[in-house]
Amino acid sequence: MAKAILGRKLGMTQIFTEEGQVVPVTVVESGNNVVVQNKTVENDGYNAVQLGFGVVKEHKVNKPMKGHFAKAGVTPVKYIREMRLTDASEYNTGDVIGVDIFSAGELVDVTGTSKGKGFAGGIKRHNFARGPMGHGSKSHREPGSTGAMISGHGGRVLKGKKLPGQMGGNKVTVQRLSIVRVDADRNLLLIKGAIPGPKKGLVIVKATVKPGKN
Repeated sequence: MAKAILGRKLGMTQIFTEEGQVVPVTVVESGNNVVVQNKTVENDGYNAVQLGFGVVKEHKVNKPMKGHFAKAGVTPVKYIREMRLTDASEYNTGDVIGVDIFSAGELVDVTGTSKGKGFAGGIKRHNFARGPMGHGSKSHREPGSTGAMISGHGGRVLKGKKLPGQMGGNKVTVQRLSIVRVDADRNLLLIKGAIPGPKKGLVIVKATVKPGKN
């Protein structure tokens, strides 16, 4: 069974193993996820499961979404994310999923939105080297020449060129992280290492797609 759940990143801490070793962990609060919709190849052209998570005030839900939740027979939720799972048929609309679907020692992939750092220059964003600070140089932190582009109309910047721009705020997935502990009573997952995003950020925890990789 493919496992997936939505949660909130609470922050990082450390725990001790029975052998006395310190393990850095990220705490993810999940709560109960609800299956809002089950998409199939016959009806939608692909297999997927829509999971809902989080509490939302009723007046903040628009009419189309109210109808969507009413059709599924579930209470409105704040977040909805769609998971393309191969065995989506194992989930039924209205099913409630908790952190107990995972167990300690399992490997998971965690997806989140990285921290946004605003507009950044090439040195901070791409780890470029700066120019000389003395000897009459007037180019200290500038990107410098972007190279000639003579084909076509010429003078244009090729797509994907490393230049100053918005840094962070991207979808990031960290693979093959180990679950250290599952606290079903408090709906918490303790995942070894760091995961993307700020505190209270939404994350997706799924069974890893590389279980056998060394």
